[in-house]
Amino acid sequence: MASNSRSPQTGDAAFVRVRGAREHNLKDVDVRIPRDAFVVFSGVSGSGKSSLAFGTLFAEAQRRYLESLSPYARRLIDQVGVPDVDEIQGLPPAVALQQQRGTPNVRSTVGSVTTLSSLLRMLYSRAGTYPANQPMLYAEDFSPNTPQGACPNCHGLGFVYEVTERSMVPDPSLSIRERAIASWPPAWHGQNLRDILVTLGYDVDIPWRELPKKDRDWILYTEEQPVAPVYAGMTPAQTRAALRRKAEPSYMGTFTGARRYILHTFATTQSALMKKRVARFMTGAACPVCDGRRLKPEALSVTFAGLDIGSLSRLSLNAIAQTLAPAAAGRFDAPARGATRSRAASRGDTARRVARGGSAHAGGTDVRRTPDLSEEKRIAAQRIAHDLVERIAALQALGLGYLALDRTTPTLSPGELQRLRLATQIRSNLFGVVYVLDEPSAGLHPADSEALHHALDQLKGTGNSVFVVEHDLEMMRRADWIVDVGPGAGEEGGQVLYSGPPDGLRKVANSQTARYLFGERTRERAQARRAPAQWLELHGIHRNNLHGIDARIPLGVLTAVTGVSGSGKSSLISQALVELMGARLGHEPEDEASDDGPPQPSEVRPTAGRLGRGADAIKRLVNVDQKPIGRTPRSNLATYTGLFDPVRKLFAQTQLAKSRRYDAGRFSFNVAKGRCETCEGEGFVQVELLFMPTVYAPCPTCHGQRYNEKTLEVTWRERNIAQVLAMTVAEALAFFHDEDSIARPLTVLRDIGLGYLRLGQPATELSGGEAQRIKLATELHRSQRGHTLYVLDEPTTGLHAADVDKLMAQLHGLVDGGNTVVVIEHEMRVVADSDWVIDMGPGAGEEGGAIVAAGVPEEVARIGASRTGPYLLRAMG
Repeated sequence: MASNSRSPQTGDAAFVRVRGAREHNLKDVDVRIPRDAFVVFSGVSGSGKSSLAFGTLFAEAQRRYLESLSPYARRLIDQVGVPDVDEIQGLPPAVALQQQRGTPNVRSTVGSVTTLSSLLRMLYSRAGTYPANQPMLYAEDFSPNTPQGACPNCHGLGFVYEVTERSMVPDPSLSIRERAIASWPPAWHGQNLRDILVTLGYDVDIPWRELPKKDRDWILYTEEQPVAPVYAGMTPAQTRAALRRKAEPSYMGTFTGARRYILHTFATTQSALMKKRVARFMTGAACPVCDGRRLKPEALSVTFAGLDIGSLSRLSLNAIAQTLAPAAAGRFDAPARGATRSRAASRGDTARRVARGGSAHAGGTDVRRTPDLSEEKRIAAQRIAHDLVERIAALQALGLGYLALDRTTPTLSPGELQRLRLATQIRSNLFGVVYVLDEPSAGLHPADSEALHHALDQLKGTGNSVFVVEHDLEMMRRADWIVDVGPGAGEEGGQVLYSGPPDGLRKVANSQTARYLFGERTRERAQARRAPAQWLELHGIHRNNLHGIDARIPLGVLTAVTGVSGSGKSSLISQALVELMGARLGHEPEDEASDDGPPQPSEVRPTAGRLGRGADAIKRLVNVDQKPIGRTPRSNLATYTGLFDPVRKLFAQTQLAKSRRYDAGRFSFNVAKGRCETCEGEGFVQVELLFMPTVYAPCPTCHGQRYNEKTLEVTWRERNIAQVLAMTVAEALAFFHDEDSIARPLTVLRDIGLGYLRLGQPATELSGGEAQRIKLATELHRSQRGHTLYVLDEPTTGLHAADVDKLMAQLHGLVDGGNTVVVIEHEMRVVADSDWVIDMGPGAGEEGGAIVAAGVPEEVARIGASRTGPYLLRAMG
């Protein structure tokens, strides 16, 4: 519990006072929250915590700040809008650090997010060792994101896209007629191309591998586009006969080579589905000109500490700090005498050695030393290197030292991104600010949480207020103050149950948080631990920091994969296991979520390794990740789960709908005949106010209901279709209780803790954790066939302890149905409730990548080498 030394100030002037907050589900909330304190906002998922912390407090702080700026400046800032609140007093300026997934831009990296790359470019420009007769380069020349710095071959991406025969023709035993060329378009377009080949005299009925190489190469790679007559429906013999007698063709067709079709479609199509399809046939390979280092040759010829900037950026932050430490301390000694290897020759070995955390010494040469610098360059080098090392130290303190500087942000977890921004804020030394954080412990192993707690203490200690929306019980115990919101979710929440020091929450009877925080409610296992039915073996896995490891995953049980952040959990499970099993089953994982951003070709470095015994026991793979279920407001809970289809059919079967000949499509807001013409089914219209935030006002015609008047006249049990979409899952379950096709998915959604979501809630309003649980619920209400492998990456993200219990009940149900469930998890209560634990480590990055312990939770908890063990032992009581 918090000590007296951490207690906030007293007196009315030391508080932020909120009166009449009504944002989202908040019910006219009045509350006092201390400044200069560490405050945790708690409550079940959907209770209104974020609506109070972010939607009200931060939104009002930002609005006040922006009013001090010029109208022009306001237009350049993404504004969150005006909160629905009567009054807020005593509110300082605020900085929000929210959970967000990495931008899909592959040019955004750890270096660019932290601005370390800018400093590093300045270091090479001002203090780098240049080849003889090469003029000095500017900092922009060392950036792969500028025309003057980017490699001319790959345009600064570091890799080039290739389309190979193997990717286009995965099964050469098939004939062209049997669709050996898998990359060609399906349906009529593909048949058209096959018919043209018949006209051109190619044999489309023998196995692909038996065609002459010259013919195969022309079909796949030609840039020619010959126009030829097509005789639709004719056999090759009939086509040849028709050509000889110069018969009138069905039409004239234009041929396109398979490679040309892929590249042209990927570059020009407006269809995300088509782009995703052709991207599967493109593979990435390291650029042969820059060797994946993204820069032009002139920039790569400049070195510092014996490494070019591209090689240095590939190292982990820990290794970069070690490499720059001598220069930061002002040491620029000459190489040791007797060096037999040139600096260039040893450069690659050095980069690999330092990446593993070792010394940069190589063959008697200390390449970290940078001799022969002028006094001016030495001063510049020391100052810049010192600043870099200090900035990296802030990241290392938050447990992020394992990240490479050039690691792209799409590969980062939301927790990693938030901690990168947190480190930047700590360095900024602001005073008198309210920092509002969204679950900073997400994605953190308990061993890493100590560094986070220290960082938050630093922010508070320098005169700031720290407001944290959090589910982590340890974070609540360390808080000065708790604001508990509830008691339930959605309409059943929106009230402040308690606001005060943590110990006082113990007396609040209707607080679900109190039951877990004070140990009065723990989840008991309903059954003995299950024994594995058999084992799935993985051999020689190479992926990220996994270097040829073997693993055994038990089948028919619930397995938790643990380890510190960056230890290799996701590399082994979400990447290697999912990719290898998906390839074996001959299909992509059954996750139909839209991607974050546009589809991209396959990765540059795919998983190496193979599946061993046990793979035949898996008949289906379901990868339940946290990607959004849609990128537009038109995608929502009802449409994604499929329950909207039977709802629309019910409306179409009413007497009024039948008399008007309305079909089920009439009740879709995406179809012109049923939707409101003014807003085209959006339910709102945008009002641009130039220098003020864009206002989304309810449509003046349908008043936010999305449908036209005629459609809304049709009711089922006295409710129209718009009123049904406005219902929460819990309300809809009571309304459709006797309609099995609708009640079944609604029951699963409620049981998994999503009873508070509205059926028509746009996908863009859902968190990653909510999206993941919707996917899981969609899978759960399908008929279970058994022999399915379910993979979940941190499914408890964003979940209150009460909701974690609901989730675990569903996962155990899947296992009882004859399936295998593997979860990557940091929540020790979940790990303790699993049948088997695989602990990765021992450290992060290159210090991890090994299986430290495996066994039932009781065994792993007592293994000394496991950093998870002590926390698991504590969770097991």
